[in-house]
Amino acid sequence: MSRSERQLDRRTVLKAGGLLAAATAAGVGAAPPASAGAAAPDWAALDRAVAGTVFRPGVTGYTASHQLFNPRFDSVQPAAVVRAGSVEDVRQAILFAKKNNLVCVPKGGGHSYVGASAVTNGMMIDLGPLRGLTYASNAVQIGAGARLYDVHAYLDKYARSLPTGTCPTVGIAGLTLGGGLGIHTRTYGPTSDRVLSMQVVTADGMVRTASPTQNADLYWALRGGGGGNLGIVTSFRLATIGAGKLGFFRLTWPESQAAAVLKGWQRFAKEAPSTSWANLHITGTSSGGLSIHVVGVSTTGSATAAAAQLEWMIGAKGATRSISVKTHLEAVKYLGGGTTSPREGWLAGSDVLRGPMDATTISGVLGAVKTAAKAGVAASAIIDPLGGQAAKEPPGGSAWPWRSALGVIQWYSGLPSPPTTAQLRAAQAFVTNGHHAVTKFSAGGYINYLEAGRSNASYYGGSLARLHAIKQKYDPTNFFHAPYTFA
Repeated sequence: MSRSERQLDRRTVLKAGGLLAAATAAGVGAAPPASAGAAAPDWAALDRAVAGTVFRPGVTGYTASHQLFNPRFDSVQPAAVVRAGSVEDVRQAILFAKKNNLVCVPKGGGHSYVGASAVTNGMMIDLGPLRGLTYASNAVQIGAGARLYDVHAYLDKYARSLPTGTCPTVGIAGLTLGGGLGIHTRTYGPTSDRVLSMQVVTADGMVRTASPTQNADLYWALRGGGGGNLGIVTSFRLATIGAGKLGFFRLTWPESQAAAVLKGWQRFAKEAPSTSWANLHITGTSSGGLSIHVVGVSTTGSATAAAAQLEWMIGAKGATRSISVKTHLEAVKYLGGGTTSPREGWLAGSDVLRGPMDATTISGVLGAVKTAAKAGVAASAIIDPLGGQAAKEPPGGSAWPWRSALGVIQWYSGLPSPPTTAQLRAAQAFVTNGHHAVTKFSAGGYINYLEAGRSNASYYGGSLARLHAIKQKYDPTNFFHAPYTFA
C-alpha cells in the first residue's frame, strides 16, 4: 500500500463533519464584541493567576498556539489562548471567562471537524500540557491533553491497550467524549465505554469527579455526549484491554463489483463475530471511476477466516489480497501511518446507518462518490461497522445513542491548504449528495464527525432529552455555548 493510501486509511479507517466557507471566515462560536463602555478583561490578572501561559494577539507564540490540525481554521483568532499547566489553571480560566462574558472552548488534540476548539474573540483553553499517564491494576489514568500514539506507546510497556481510533495526534479527550470508534469497537465497544471515572471542571468552577458513584448523571452524559457541552474534562481513568497480536487483511475489488461488495459488507457487519471488524472504502479516482477496498482486523490473531467470510458474503474473492499479523505497537504505527501526522485540510460529514441499505440506496452511495470524482473532487465514502459489544449498554449507561445501528458512513473530501471557495463548495456538494443518498436509512450523525449546518439534535438521538436536563443542572446559565453545543 502506498503512503498516500496509508494516510487515507489512517484518517478514515479509525477516527476519533464538514464546514461551509462562511463558518471558516466567521470563526466557530464567535464571541460578541464587548459593548461600549464595558471594561476590558484584565489579562495581566489572568496571567498572574495561572501557572501556564496566556497567549494574546501580537505575542510571540500566539499564532502557533491557536492553530488546529486542519489549516482551514488558522484565520479564527481567539482573544486569548490559555495553555493550562494544571487543573487549577483550567478552573481559573473558566472563572475569568465567565466574569468577562467570554465564550470559552477547550482544545485537546484540535482535530474537531468543525474547528470547535477555535473561537473568534473568545478564550481557548489548551489542555495540551495535561498529558500525564499512570497505569495500575489494568486501569490507566490519562491527562486530557494526551495524544493517542503517546497513550498506546505507554500502555505497550505493560502489554495493555485501549479501543481507540488511530490518528496518532488525535487527543484522548475529544475522541472519548464523543464515543470513540476503531478496530476494537465490535470487540470491546467504543472508547467511552471503557471510562471508569473522569475529573471535570464545570461552569461554576467546581472540580468534580464523574463516576458511577459520584455525579452519576454527569458520568452518563460525558460518555458519548460530546466535548465542550457540560464542562472541561481534565483527566480520564479507563479500563484497559490486552495488547495481543492482531490479524489484518486488506482486500480490493474492481468497480464492476462495487454494489456486490457493499451489499456483502453489510451482511458481514450484521453477522460476523464480534472479534471481526472491517471497514469499507469507496474512493473516487482521478479518472472518474471508483476504487474499492476493505481494511479488516481480527482480534483472534489471525485474519484468514474473517477475510474468507467477507469474500463469501460478497460472492467474489478480492482482486488483490494481503493478510498479516502485527503486534500491538506495529498495528498502531501501521494504522496511524507512523507515530505522528502532519496537518492537513478536509471537509467531511456522516450518517449513522440504522440498518442494511437496499439496492437503490447502494446505487446512490456509489453514484455520489462517482459524481464527485468526475467533477475532480477528492471524495470517499468510508463505512465503519458497529454491532458486537458496541450494541450493548455498558455499566453505568452512557449517552452514546447508536447501540442498535449497523455502522457509520463518513463522507470525506481532502482539501488543499488553503482551499478555494469553489473547492469548498464542491466538497460540500459531495457531502450533501451523500446525505441525500442515504436519507431513508440514516438515523442521524456521529458527534465526532460534526458538520456545519446540521441539526445538533441529529447527533444525540434518544439521549437528547436527558442531556438537556443534565445541562440545566450543571450549566444552568449555558456558559459553555457554541454553534455545536446543546443548550
